[in-house]
Amino acid sequence: MTLRVLALAGGLALAGVGPALAADMILHGGPIYTGDAKVEALAVKGGKVAFAGSLAEARKAAPGAQDVDLKGATALPGLVDAHAHLMGIGFRELTLNLEGSASIVELQARLKAWNAAHPGTEPLSGRGWIETHWPEKRFPTRADLDAVVPDRPVVLTRADGHALVANSKMLALAGVTRDTATPTGGQILKDAAGEPTGMLVDNAKALVSAKVPPPTEAQMREAARLAVNLYAARGWTGMHNVSVAAKDVAILRDMAAAGTLPIRVDNFMDLKEAGEVLAKGPYADPTGLVRVDGVKLYMDGALGSRGAALLAPYSDADGAGLILTPPDVISGALDKARAVHAQIAIHAIGDRGNRMVLDAYEKAFNDNPAGLAAARWRIEHAQVLSPEDKPRFAKLGVIASMQPSHAIGDLFFAPARLGEARLKEAYAWRDLWDSGAHMAAGTDAPVEKGDPLIEFYAATYRHDLKGYAGADWGLDETLTRPQALAMLTKGSAYAVFRDKDLGDLAPGKAADISVFSADLMTVPFAEIPTAHAVMTIVGGRIVYDARGK
Repeated sequence: MTLRVLALAGGLALAGVGPALAADMILHGGPIYTGDAKVEALAVKGGKVAFAGSLAEARKAAPGAQDVDLKGATALPGLVDAHAHLMGIGFRELTLNLEGSASIVELQARLKAWNAAHPGTEPLSGRGWIETHWPEKRFPTRADLDAVVPDRPVVLTRADGHALVANSKMLALAGVTRDTATPTGGQILKDAAGEPTGMLVDNAKALVSAKVPPPTEAQMREAARLAVNLYAARGWTGMHNVSVAAKDVAILRDMAAAGTLPIRVDNFMDLKEAGEVLAKGPYADPTGLVRVDGVKLYMDGALGSRGAALLAPYSDADGAGLILTPPDVISGALDKARAVHAQIAIHAIGDRGNRMVLDAYEKAFNDNPAGLAAARWRIEHAQVLSPEDKPRFAKLGVIASMQPSHAIGDLFFAPARLGEARLKEAYAWRDLWDSGAHMAAGTDAPVEKGDPLIEFYAATYRHDLKGYAGADWGLDETLTRPQALAMLTKGSAYAVFRDKDLGDLAPGKAADISVFSADLMTVPFAEIPTAHAVMTIVGGRIVYDARGK
């Protein structure tokens, strides 16, 4: 056992919740997939799986246990979102939610309505727009926002979090003019006359976001509550929470202590908030539900806003993307993390960004190559990879933490950004799987919806939610259903050193179970995203139950 595992062993032994909170139960009456087999029944005792097999033997393994008739629903090992932003999910519900806006006109209508319903003079914030499907075929501008809210500062963040648009009032509040210097790793988009359009990309976002009042403690706690309860209701039993602040961890610890945290949360701290984990290594709260595993960094930006760092220029614009974090800052963080056995997770989307991360990881362990695989460091997204870099994930032991839903959203614009040849190297789930790389699946919510059914559908079918697949959609990169399930269960567990206790429903492991209305392993693909969570069980405790609803 490595020192890194020893640091968390105490928390893991509790399986997230104590036996006093768990219920002994027998699950039966529907398909039950343990991760390696399909069984008739599952016995849960003391928060752990006691037996998987026949119903008669299950009853013997847990005499007197609560009878849970699935009534045709399907039980799977607990699904874990390997990449999400917990507070972003919560605040998406508390602020102006622009998810699904079909045009600039609809964005304007939503903004106008929200402003009327929430009057005030403080900056108005929203998130979730994405222009790639819009009939206007362009980014929104400050003029678009001024047309409906001219007298109040407005800042609306793109769905991917890598760009925002501000109105004139917000730009004036922040002092952003035609003469404002562009921050390193950022862009201030300007019109033909040289005036800011209101669009700020990556590191330039801070010019206005710094002027938005931070949320109150009460708002943060409400956002956390909304996020974790939403995730339990969607069938998730856990989340890898990335780009985390110390205050966020404190709130989650309080919830766990009070018994109001329904899911497991593994945290990767933002670098400026990572002092504790880089000083003493990974740690867990007394319940084991909340863990701090390591640090999240950013190498490049996003593909949609042309911030992803590419080896060659974009096919539809000048430039080859942005490097958001100086290489010396990244190497310094890697050295500190290695010294205390903390994990590293680095956002990399473009092929240049991914190569730079792989190079940095390899250099950090140049004296002990085997140590890199043992450290289980990760690349978040790994979206565009050059052919020569794909085998390096398996060779180095670097985990590819990927989001299947990106491929059914991004590929409406990715062909234009990348061109035909480079597109073939993008969202390469099958290539990485076949290479032997460790893979984990997540959602990147609130960039995406945060629905495990959409992720499973995207990984196995690679069509959009209307059933469309373009000529360059890369259908040869789809995964089988068992492979997709493994990415959402075993892969997520391995990616945070939880594979000894989570990832499948083998006897002795924690009873983390996701129950859905449809059998994801057999139903027609089109029925997968229309299903719903029926029950969510974490450590033998039912944390969400929609039976009878």
